Amino acid sequence: MDLPSFILNVGSALLTGMAIGLERQWNHHPAGLRTNALVCTGAALFVSLTALMGDTGSPTRMASYVVSGIGFLGGGVILREGLNVKGMNTAATLWCSAAVGSLAGSGFPVYALVGTAFILGVHLGLRPISHWIESRVKLATNVETHYQFRVICEAKDEGLIRTILLRHASSHAKMAPQGISTEDCEQSDQAAIVAEILSLEQQDRVIEEIMNRINIEPSVRSVTWKKMEPQSD
Repeated sequence: MDLPSFILNVGSALLTGMAIGLERQWNHHPAGLRTNALVCTGAALFVSLTALMGDTGSPTRMASYVVSGIGFLGGGVILREGLNVKGMNTAATLWCSAAVGSLAGSGFPVYALVGTAFILGVHLGLRPISHWIESRVKLATNVETHYQFRVICEAKDEGLIRTILLRHASSHAKMAPQGISTEDCEQSDQAAIVAEILSLEQQDRVIEEIMNRINIEPSVRSVTWKKMEPQSD
C-alpha cells in the first residue's frame, strides 16, 4: 500500500466515523463525534498495518481482532441503573463504526460509505418507529411494568416498614419484589427505603393502595412511587 492509498483509506474512515458521530452527538448520546471518529480511524489504521507490512493475507485476521477489541470498549458504555440498562445503542454504534473503519482501511471506501448510510438510516429512520412503539406500550395495560417505591420513615421503624411493603407487594399474584435497600437521609433519625417491584401488567391502582397502606404508619414521613421504564440511549 502506497502513501496516497493509505491516506485515502484512513481519511475515508475518519469522514465516515465523523458522519456517524455527528448524528450521535446531535442527539445527546455519550459516544459522539470524536469517539466514533476515533473508533473508525483506529480500526482503519489497524487493518491498514498488515497491508503496509506486505502481508496481504492478514487483513481479515486483524479485522477479527478489531471486532474482539471493540467489545471491551462497548462494554464500558453499557450501564445498569436499577432495573434499566442504558448504553446498548451506543455500544452497538461503536461496533458498527469499527466495521466501517475496517472496510475503509481494507481499501473499500465506497463500501464503507454504504455501511455508514445503513447505520445512519437505522438511527434516523427507525427512531420515530421506536418512539411510536414506546408510546403505544405506555398506553397498554397488559405489559410488564417496573415500579419503584421510596419511603422516608423513622430509622427505628425501618424493619417494620420494609416488612409491610414486602408483604403487600408479594400478596398480589402478578407482582414480585425485585430488590429493597436502605439509604441515609439528611436527618440521622430517618431512613429512606427504596424498593423495586416487578409487575406482569400495569397495576397503578394496586400501587396506590400499597402506598396508602404504608402512609398510615405513624413513623412514615413520605411515600412516593414511579414507573421505572426502560430508557433508550
